[in-house]
Amino acid sequence: MGTVVEDAASVEFHAFFERHHAELARLAHLMTGEADAADDLAADALLALWHRWDRVRASRHPVAYARGVVANLARTRIRGAVRERRRVALFWAQREEKTENPDVAGVVDVQEALRRLPFRKRACVVLRHALDLSEKDTALALGVSVGTVKSQTSKGMAELQRLLGTQDAPRRVHAAMARTGTAGGRDR
Repeated sequence: MGTVVEDAASVEFHAFFERHHAELARLAHLMTGEADAADDLAADALLALWHRWDRVRASRHPVAYARGVVANLARTRIRGAVRERRRVALFWAQREEKTENPDVAGVVDVQEALRRLPFRKRACVVLRHALDLSEKDTALALGVSVGTVKSQTSKGMAELQRLLGTQDAPRRVHAAMARTGTAGGRDR
């Protein structure tokens, strides 16, 4: 008997999903202004509804309930984006001003060489040299061990030396980052 109830609930939810998914996605898009996030928010809302389907289907207005879930998820997403923008603005407000007469060619060379590094090596080099994070802080930011940060930074700098064709890669990386207003200090 439990299976029949579960099947009926499943069929009922599937019909609800088919009828209202597009509307909920449109609502999410209009609330966040992000077309890419709209389907994800609608899907997250519908998943939350599925977990509470007995309560939702017993309500007088299941669609209104669903809209409320989408609105709450959109608000959470917007608040997160605002917090992130504030953190970024605060970070850049504390950074050094850009230097005059930057070596544009040098900056472009370093940026191109950085793009060619695998993600983890590039992340370690940038966090350590551009943002001047300690090995421990870099490890926390990337969710890896301090040993991984040390080895990936070392390998990344060696690869940059090879790509830039110079033994002076650390100085060039620091100089390029200083010229773009993102310089940090030496390794800690």
